[in-house]
Amino acid sequence: MYALVENNQITKLINNPKSLMIGDVNYPAKIFSVWSQSELNAIGIYEVVIDNSNKKDEAYYINTNQSFDYADGQVTASYGSATAKAIADSLWTQEDSDNGDLPDDKEVGDVKVKGLKTLKKEIIKQQASGLLAPTDWYVLKATDVAEYSVPSAVSTFRTNVRTKSNEMETAIDNASDVDALAALYVYNDDDPRTRPLGEFPTLEI
Repeated sequence: MYALVENNQITKLINNPKSLMIGDVNYPAKIFSVWSQSELNAIGIYEVVIDNSNKKDEAYYINTNQSFDYADGQVTASYGSATAKAIADSLWTQEDSDNGDLPDDKEVGDVKVKGLKTLKKEIIKQQASGLLAPTDWYVLKATDVAEYSVPSAVSTFRTNVRTKSNEMETAIDNASDVDALAALYVYNDDDPRTRPLGEFPTLEI
């Protein structure tokens, strides 16, 4: 990305190289590929330096739009302070009902917008369900066939998946804020790498 600076003010942002009229001169798009930075700067075109120091993980934060600034011969695009996403569910209130905003299929106290904890726990449940599904037939067969029993390795695996799922959901519930929640998913540099949330077991038969 480039910016056109005129009279020490950014007058145009250039996302893709294109022909450009500056003053009375029409410059072709190829100047962006063949001119040096100093040559571009001489006519007021500066490559934008991206400052991501305030940018945070969009899975957990809402970032501001970039703001652009020209100073000391450099154009910088930076972010303001990010806002943490809601970690808890927001609920429909009596005020919503009084204002006529409560949907017909909802009641006061129902979830209005799911928070990060609920969304993360839903993913854990889906992952656990996906791990259990391939071995469901063992359980069904044991139900239909009296002389058949589920192999102990399969039973243990299924129990461990459910146990780990519950542990993960508890860890998510116990996160005090968004940063603590995000930290559960951060892998360390061990070999093998681990994370506070842990991992689901694998089936070995």
